[in-house]
Amino acid sequence: MNHKTLSVSLYLNYFVHGLGLIILAQNMQALSQHWQTPLATVSYVISGVGIGRLLAYFILGNLSDRYGRRLFVNLGMLSYLIFFVGMANVTNLQVAYVLAILAGVANSALDSGTYTTFLEMQGAKGAANVLLKAFVSVGEFLLPLLVVTLNTAKLWYGWSFMLAAGILLVNFWLLNRQTFPAKNQATTTTVTAATKLSRPRQWAASLGLAGYGYTSMALMILYTQWISLFVKQELGYHEVLAHLLLSLYSIGSITGVLVIFWLLKRGVAETRLLVTMNLGSLLSLAVVCYTSWGWLSSLAAFAFGFTAAGGIMQVGLNLFIKLYPQHKGRITGTFFTFGSLASFTIPLITGWLSQQSLGAAMRFDLIIGIAGLGLISLTAWALRSQPTLTSQRQQINQIDHQIIKLLNQRFETVTTIGELKQQAQLPVLDASREQRVLDRVAQQSQQAQHTPYLQAIYKTIMANSRAYQTTKTEEQTHD
Repeated sequence: MNHKTLSVSLYLNYFVHGLGLIILAQNMQALSQHWQTPLATVSYVISGVGIGRLLAYFILGNLSDRYGRRLFVNLGMLSYLIFFVGMANVTNLQVAYVLAILAGVANSALDSGTYTTFLEMQGAKGAANVLLKAFVSVGEFLLPLLVVTLNTAKLWYGWSFMLAAGILLVNFWLLNRQTFPAKNQATTTTVTAATKLSRPRQWAASLGLAGYGYTSMALMILYTQWISLFVKQELGYHEVLAHLLLSLYSIGSITGVLVIFWLLKRGVAETRLLVTMNLGSLLSLAVVCYTSWGWLSSLAAFAFGFTAAGGIMQVGLNLFIKLYPQHKGRITGTFFTFGSLASFTIPLITGWLSQQSLGAAMRFDLIIGIAGLGLISLTAWALRSQPTLTSQRQQINQIDHQIIKLLNQRFETVTTIGELKQQAQLPVLDASREQRVLDRVAQQSQQAQHTPYLQAIYKTIMANSRAYQTTKTEEQTHD
C-alpha cells in the first residue's frame, strides 16, 4: 500500500476545501451584485453550508465506520464539484442556498473519510491530521489574492470557482487509483489508555471537546467572513490591506501547523497545546478588534492565524478520538457536528449584528474566544495526569539525573578544596564546617519529617568527600 501517494491526494482535497471555505465570503460583494441582494442576504446563503454540515456530519461519520472511508471521500469530492460549478452560474437564491447546503455535505463527507484514514494509517499518532490544516490554509491564503486579481482585472468572479472544480476533476482520477487502509483500527495502547479514564472525567472531557468543536470553528468562520469588511469600513483601511489581513492570517495558520506538527512529534502534551494556543488566539484577536494601526493589525492577524487556525482544532479532534479509539468515524462526526452548528449559526448571528455595526459583528468573536478557552480548560482539568508507578519512577529518574550532575560538580569542587587544604597544611576533617552544613540542611529543608534523612544523606556525602580528598592527597604525595 502506497501511503505517500494516497496522502498527497487526500491533502490536495483539503487545498480545494480551503478555497471552498471562504470562496463565498470572499465573493460576497460580487454575489450581492449578481443576485441584486444586500450583503446580509448573502450571509444567510452562506449559513446553508452550516446546515449541510449539521445534517450530514453525524450520519456520515457513523456510516464511514461501517462502509469504509473511500466512499465518503469520493462523495465529498463529487459534492464539492457540483457546488463550485453550480455556484459560479446560479442566479436563483433558492438554488444557491441548496448548493451551499451541498458544500456543507461535501465538507462532512471529506472529514468523515479523511481524518479517520490518516489515523488508521498512523495508529494513535495524529500529527498527519494537523497537516490537513496546512493545505486548507494554503487555499485560504491564495484565494483572496486571486479574488483581488480578478476584481482588479474586471474579470468574471466565477473563475475562482472553476479553478477549484478543475483541480477536483484531476484529483478524483488520482485518488481512485490508491488503496485505503482497513477501517476502525485501534492500537492496544490507545484502547487501554481510554479505558483507564474514569467515567465522570471522560464525560467532562467529552463535553469540553464537543463544545470546542463549536467554538474553534466559530472563531475562524467569523474572522474569515468579516475581517476584510470590518477593517475597510470601520477602521478605514485600504482594500489591499483589508484582504492582506486575511492572507496574513493564512500565513500564520500555515506556520502554526508546521510548529504544532513539530511539537506533536516531540511529544508535547495535547492539552498543554490547546490551552496555550486558545489563550494566544484570544489575546491576538483583541488586538485585531481594537487597534487602528495597520502594522499592529498585521502582526495580530498573523498571530491569530498561528494560534486559532494552525491546526489546533485538529489537535482537539485527535484528543477526542483518543477517548473513543474504536469509533473514529462517530467521534469525527460528533466533533464536526458541533462545528457545523457554528457554520450555521455564526453567519445568522453576525448577519443580524452587522445591521447594527460591523464592529459588533467582528467583536462577537471575542465572546467565542473566551468560551473556547473555558471549554479547553475544562478538558485539561478532566484529563490531568494521574500518578502511576511508571510515571513516578520516570520522575525519579529525571531527578536522579540532576542529582548526579550536581554531585559530579560537588566532587570537582571537593578536589580543589583538598588541594588548598594540602597547601595550607590543614587536616581533611573540619568538624565545625560539617556541623554548619548539617545545620543549613535543617534550615533549608521544606519538610520537617524529611530533615533527619536529609542530614543522614549529607553525612554520607561528606564522609565520601573526605575519603575522596584523602585518596587524591595520597596520590599527589606518591607522585
